[in-house]
Order: sequence, then structure tokens, then C-alpha cells
Amino acid sequence: MEMYIPTLLSTDMLGYVPIFILLLIAIFLSGLLTNLSWLLGPSRPDDIKASVYESGMDPVGTAHERFSVKFYLVAMLFILFDIEVVFMYPWAVQYKQLLLGYGWFPFIEMLVFVLILFVGYIYVYKKGGLQWR
Repeated sequence: MEMYIPTLLSTDMLGYVPIFILLLIAIFLSGLLTNLSWLLGPSRPDDIKASVYESGMDPVGTAHERFSVKFYLVAMLFILFDIEVVFMYPWAVQYKQLLLGYGWFPFIEMLVFVLILFVGYIYVYKKGGLQWR
């Protein structure tokens, strides 16, 4: 009875060699580039170089200002209603093939989808979610 003892470069392990090489290259390059930026970077930072730069304007106030809840609400609503384009664009591109393959079913499906989004839009409008005060 033979005993199987895996070696470092057995045929089972040969498939992992490119992954290990890539890992070694990534570790080497990250270390090299981090230390290179430290070596070539500014060695005498003053107040101007250490300050925050925002479109050429001096920063006013602190970075910990509170935002209105309306800001986040409008952002979430934008994402919610903008996502519909992600679903509608591929549907519109393939509409002719869908119509030939499935008949009117994809069109009715999209109408239901748009109707659900429209009901959500009306609900948000009635609740005042789109008014910025």
C-alpha cells in the first residue's frame, strides 16, 4: 500500500502557483509604492500644504456639521426612482425581440412596473417628500 504525501509542487498544487505569484507581486508592489510615496513625498509640510483643499475655497465651519434629514430622504428617493432606468433600458433595447418571442407579456409587465413606481411617486409627493423647506 502506497502512502500519498503531497509535496509543495504536486500536480494538485500547480493550479495555485499563478495565484501565489500574483499575491507575492501585489504584496511587493504595495509595499514598494507606499514606501516610494513616503520617500518622494513632501518632507516639510506647512499649514498651507496640510490644509483641506476644496475647489480653491478656504474651508468654513467644521467637518462635523449636521445635515437635514430631507437631504438623505431626497438622496434615497433619487436612488429609488433612478433604479427604474437600470431595469427599463435593457428592456427597451431588447423590446423588439421580446415582442416577437413573448408577445405582449413583456409590455404589460413593464406597465405594471411603471405603475407601481408611479404609485410610489404619488405617495412620496402627497407626504411632502419632494418639497425642500
